[in-house]
Parts: sequence; C-alpha cells; structure tokens
Amino acid sequence: MKAPPTAEPRWATRLLHWLCPPHRAEELEGDLEELFRQRVGEVGLRKARWRYVRDVLSLLRPSLMKRDEYSKPATTTMIRNYLKIAFRNLAKNRVYSFINMFGLASGMAVAMLIGLWMYDELSFNKQFKHYDRLAKLWQFVKFDVEKASYDVLPIPLAQELRSKYPDFESVGLSVSRNVILAAGERKLLKMGNYIEPDVIDMLSLNVVSGTRFGNTDINSILLSQSLAGALFGTGDPLNKLIRLDNKQTVKVAGVYQDFPANNTFSDVTFLVPWAFFAANDDGAKRDKDEWDSNSYQIFAQLKPGADVGQVSAKIRDIRMKRDNPPGYKPEFFLHPMSKWHLYADFKDGVNIGGLITFVWLFGSIGVIVLLLACINFMNLSTARSEKRAKEVGIRKSIGSLRSQLVAQFFSESLLMAVLAFVLSILFVQLTLPFFNQVSEKQMSIPWGNPLFWLAGLGFSLLTGLIAGSYPALYLSSFQPIKVLKGMMRTNRSATIPRRVLVGFQFTVSVTLIIGTIIVFRQIEHAKDRPVGYSRSGLIEIGMNAPELYRHYTALRHDLLNTGAVAGMSESSNSITEQAGGTTDISWKGKKTDTKPLVMSNYVTHDFGQTVGWQLKEGRDFSRDFTTDSSAMILNEALVKLMGIRHPVGEIVRQGGRDYKVIGVIKDMVKEDPFKPVNPSFFAVNYRNVNTINIRLSPKASSHEALANVEQVFKRYSPDAPFDYKFVDDTYARKFGTEERIGRLAGGFAILAILISCLGLFGLASYMAEQRTKEIGIRKILGASVFNVWGLLSREFVILVAIAFCLAAPLAYYVLSDWLQNYQYRTELSWWIFVLAGLGAMGVTLLTISFQAIKAALMDPVKSLRSE
Repeated sequence: MKAPPTAEPRWATRLLHWLCPPHRAEELEGDLEELFRQRVGEVGLRKARWRYVRDVLSLLRPSLMKRDEYSKPATTTMIRNYLKIAFRNLAKNRVYSFINMFGLASGMAVAMLIGLWMYDELSFNKQFKHYDRLAKLWQFVKFDVEKASYDVLPIPLAQELRSKYPDFESVGLSVSRNVILAAGERKLLKMGNYIEPDVIDMLSLNVVSGTRFGNTDINSILLSQSLAGALFGTGDPLNKLIRLDNKQTVKVAGVYQDFPANNTFSDVTFLVPWAFFAANDDGAKRDKDEWDSNSYQIFAQLKPGADVGQVSAKIRDIRMKRDNPPGYKPEFFLHPMSKWHLYADFKDGVNIGGLITFVWLFGSIGVIVLLLACINFMNLSTARSEKRAKEVGIRKSIGSLRSQLVAQFFSESLLMAVLAFVLSILFVQLTLPFFNQVSEKQMSIPWGNPLFWLAGLGFSLLTGLIAGSYPALYLSSFQPIKVLKGMMRTNRSATIPRRVLVGFQFTVSVTLIIGTIIVFRQIEHAKDRPVGYSRSGLIEIGMNAPELYRHYTALRHDLLNTGAVAGMSESSNSITEQAGGTTDISWKGKKTDTKPLVMSNYVTHDFGQTVGWQLKEGRDFSRDFTTDSSAMILNEALVKLMGIRHPVGEIVRQGGRDYKVIGVIKDMVKEDPFKPVNPSFFAVNYRNVNTINIRLSPKASSHEALANVEQVFKRYSPDAPFDYKFVDDTYARKFGTEERIGRLAGGFAILAILISCLGLFGLASYMAEQRTKEIGIRKILGASVFNVWGLLSREFVILVAIAFCLAAPLAYYVLSDWLQNYQYRTELSWWIFVLAGLGAMGVTLLTISFQAIKAALMDPVKSLRSE
C-alpha cells in the first residue's frame, strides 16, 4: 500500500528505527513528524521530504546510536546477569568450585584422551586415496576340522586375478624382507617390501624427490625420508648406489614421505621392484608357477562399484577348480583395507573382530568416566542446596519463574563445564606424552583443526547440560514460603537419588578394579607358563650375510673359543616364531582321511643344547650318529596327535623321506603364549636355516660377551651390522597388547576411583551439613567422636557394600566371557573379588572420614546457637 502524498519518506523512518535504540527512535520520530508537517505548509511537500531525510541522516551519530543497559534485549541482559551470578557463586565457594571443576575436568580429560585414541584407531590406513576400494587377498585352509586363515598366497594367483576377473582394477604382488642396506661406511638392517608397480599406486606413495623406480629400471630402490637421512645424512641420495645384503647393488630412484604411525606400512622403510626380487631370489624363481607355495602377499584394488563380498565369492574356489587340488582345500577371499587393523581375527572361516572390541570397550569406559564426573557435579551441587535455598525463595517471591531459575542453574553448570574444558585441555597436554608411551601411539592435540574446537565446544555444552540437569531441576523446585519461614527440611527420600548415583559410581569403579586385576593376572599366568626351553642369556642373529652360511663350523668354533659363548646353533626360524608347516606327514596308524598341520623346524646338531630344551624321552641330536641326518625329534603335542605312547624308534614319513624318531621334548612355546602349542617336529638340515642362536656364558657380563661375539662376527662378515635380539625381550613383546590394555584399564580404574571419591566427599558434605544440629545434640548427650564417625560412616559402608554386590556378578560375567578368548587362561579366584571389595571399602572410609571427623569435632554450641 502506497504512503499518502503528505507522508514523510517511510524508508528514512525505517532506517532511523533500525540504527537507533528503540526508546530513542520513538522519541526522535515524534519530533521529526511534527517538524515535517510544519514544513509542508511553509516550503511545500517536496522540500519538506528532502529536509526530513537530511534530518534523519544528521541524527545518526554514535552518541545517539549507543544502546544503554535499559535498551539492550532482555535475553542479553538476562544472560549477562546469569553469568555474573555464576561467577560470584564460584568465587564465594572456592573450595567446592575447585573440587567440582577438578572432578569434571578429570572426567573430560579422560574422555578426550580416549577420544583421541579411538580416532587414531578408527582412522587407521585412511590416508590412502582409494581406501574404500583396496583389499588384501587371504585364504582359508582346512586342517582336520577347523579352518585356519592366512594372508600368504601363491605367485600365480596374482596373474590369474589380473587376466580372468574384470572386477579388479589392479593387482600386485608383495613380499617383506629384513635387508642389510650398505651405503659407503653406513650399514643398517631395515625392513622393506619388494612390490609390483601397481602396489605403489595403491599405497598413494608421496614421492618427494626423484621418480618411482626410475621408470623401467628394476635395479632401483625407493627410500623413506627417514632411511634416506640415516644412510646419506643431509646429502642428496638420488642416483646413489646401495648394496643389499652385500649381494646386489641398486640405485636410489626416489625418496618418499614416511608412512604415518597409524598405518599398516609404517615400518616399511624401502621399496624395491618385484622384478628385481624375482630375478635374484631362488625361492621366487622356484615358486613362479607353483600354486601350492604360499609365501607371498597380494594386494588388489577393485573397480568402482564392485562389491567385496561378491568378488570374494567369485574367486573362492580358484585353486580347487584347477588340476590336482590340495588336500587343505584353500578358499581365497578379499579382506578390505577398512578391516585390516580392527577386524583381523578369524576363527573357523569367520571374521570374529579383533581390536575393534577394545575400541568400543575403551569408548564405553570414557563415557562412563565422564558420567561419573557429571554425577560428582550433581552431588556436590545438591549438597550445597541449603546454602542457596533462601536465594531461590527470595527470587521466587519477587516473581522469578521456575524456568528462569532453571536457566540460571544451567548457566552455572555450562560455565563450569567450559572452564573445566579449558582445564582438561591442560591435563591432556601434560599427560599425552605418558599416554602415548603407554598406548604406543604418536597422538597430538589437533590445535589447528576447527572441527576439534567445534566438537570441544559441543562436548562442553553437552557435559554442562548433563551435569547441571539434576541440580537445576532440584534447586528450582524449592517452595519459597517454606524456605523463608525456615521450614525447609530435606527428608530421607530426597537423598535417594544421590545415593543411587554414588552407588552407580562405585559399582563401575569396583568392576574396573576387578577387571584390571584379572587382566594382569592373565598376563602373569601366561608369563609363568613353562616355555620348554631357557630364555636367559639366549640371543638370536639373522643370517642376512651369505658368508655366515658358508662358515658355520669355523664361526661356531671361534665363538666357543672366546669363552663368552656357552653354545651356538642355527635354525630355520626364530625360537619365538613358527614360520613353516606341512600336511605331508604320516606315521603308523595314521588315518588316511585326516591331514593335520604339523609345524616343521630345521636345525643344526647343537640346537637342543643351545636353547636348553627339555627331553622327556630318547636322546638329542648328535654328531656321533651319522644317521641323525634322517632323524626326527617330536614335541608332546605331536606325540598326542599321533596317539603313540612311546614313539621313539617309530618311523615318520615326511616330504617323501623316512625319518626315525629318536626323542621327545616338552612343548616349546614359540607362538601365542595364550594358546596351545602346535604339533611340531625338529630335523637336522644345514641348508634350510636363517637364524643363529647363541647362548651367552653366565660367567661373563652380557656387555663383555656381546663385544666378544661381535668381534668374531666382524671377522666373517665385516659388511654386515651386528644386529642381535635377546629372546626373553622378543618373547616379552608377545604380551604387548594385553599389557597395554591392562595399563590403560588400570589407569582408568584409578581415575574412576578418585572421581568416585569426590562424589563420596560431596555426599558426606551434604550429610554432615544436614545433620549438624543432630550431631550437636548427640555430643551434648555424651556421644564420642568415634560414635559420631560411626553414625556418619555406616550409611556409606552399606552403600559401598550394595555396590560391591552389584559389581561382583557383573564383573564375573564380563570377565568369564573375555577369558574364553584364551585357551590358556587364569582362574577367577574368589579372593580377587574380596580384595577389590575391601579396597573399595577402605578408600570409602578414608574419603568420608575427613568430613565425618570434622563434623564430630565441631563445637555443639555453634551448631545449636540458632535454636
């Protein structure tokens, strides 16, 4: 609708209202309208309108546009008032505010640390460009009843997939090796991969200098930045020559950025073309067309839209459809990169998860610990309720609505949550190095990531809302008449929610304590397991240098002559690993329809004496018997599988040869210490060995003995670095996952207990405050300090006892299920539960004693003066 012809310009009026405070705009508009009508009669409508605009513009000055306190929106003023009152309450109750903030910050810090750890685990391998289309070939093989899973496959399978299955965009072979790299005087033993060109593209390799393998040159190598720096310092490594195992020479074609720590290939320090490996490795030459030699890895990239499950179904029976299918019935399948790290466990042909269990477990612990901290906030806030009851009563009596009071208390909790978040950032920054060490991670706070701060703000607001919900609703429900008349008395039913919350805290805490004890008991139980040999003073050295193969006898003679070595031998694999197995083995009475997997170990004559294995029956290998080249020693597990009570003297046929059993040894734990030992045999073979085993003499110190051993090795292989491993250290690393879980769970259990103690402190404060006059009367009537302490402690003891009764069966159920994952496991002894309960009870009494004794020592005259 158009303005009447005598009206002032409406747009100028709207501009005035938009820029000026409301109360000033109305006043100015009235004056301008009156002046406008007067001018219309004097100078006419046109000039009056122009002068109206001029006057409006002249009034738009900062002094007139400034909004005073009364002109601000009501919401802004209210929020400022809420925050002002919140700050005053924090300053007035410094001790409780600090306890509240410290407890909340501790819970938030724990949740944040666990969140960083979970993010690191869940983002594993996501640095690759085609992460969602990358996969690794695996196979299920059937030995007897259960299917086993392996990620090693035959070489011909790669070409079969490339040529006959269009679902694959690319397929590449790979094999990992520990190699001595020599550049000038610098020699390092490092792990790297021999790969086909397609694998480089799959790995999204970031080449920072040079090219990938120098185009078509197979005698080339790619180095990680860290390895290039270790070999060449600050010099340019491109086109420099490197000797591999003192055999072949390759040229540096390029340098790539190290793979990040949360990456499957984080320990890969160099890459060499597969063609180089195929041309120089005897095993690769032999296995080129061999379908039953499973020693290599195959990576694949699917075409867009291809389904992993459907492609796996297509390739499953490739080997079984060919001529002469093997008896172990291999089934090939694709394991997508998204599951490599967290879903790596298989049982009888089914993926049963893996580390993902611990991701969700610790995620749940993080939520629970934060919830415990929020419960503390609720308890400590409501424990101070009577201190603010009159404030609530006065504000309600002068017209405050309950919704306004709820908003007030929520604003206080939100302020506390934001301050606690800032404090938790400090806690995380201080504890992160230790947390990284315990969890074996390289995490850091993403300071420059806006999503982190956005998530942190949302996290703080959510925590504040959760923590402040009960206090806000509880405090705002006070009736002003009763409060102001002094009739405000809290009955016992009002304390029930707080008792429930504290009971929940201690139920969780006791469960975590029991769980932590069981985890460490399981680790110690496996560590105490007899391993069948002596680890003390035993070291292993990889035989990377060819000179060591050719001079075994002389090397052993010189080592023994040093006096620093008590024994020396060679073996086909490490004492703490099992690398080879066979189904081509038979004995008298063996069922023809069974093909069990038996692990094969090839050793030199002195192996048993060096490692100190324990003979149960028969004799050890000896050079005094020339027939020992066709002799075999069995472990207990294989004897049990054979079903022969006394196998010494029996004939075992393996690989087309007959072997005579000369002895039986106790089971040697070479693989997972939590699982049964696999059936295994040992035979003498001086060619199929790659590990040197040395028993250091107990008469010399380890430092002196190793120095003497190194001198001997340098005489035979001067170009190879002296790289050794203590067997007891290698064996101890087998417990790494369980120990990390135990340390993390133990740390979280301690924090949960501390946070729960803060909750007890809050409830004890509340109880002492509520019963001040009762205590005064009791003391006047003759009650001692001990009587008062017992009176206040009894309720908490009952509370913790109830929590224990709830926690014990819960912990038993969860831990029984967890222990089922280990075939060699500890028992759930009753004393563990009793110890956890007594510990929780002791901590409870120590926590509440401070408030109880303080209340008991209070002068009764002061508490009764107002009566």
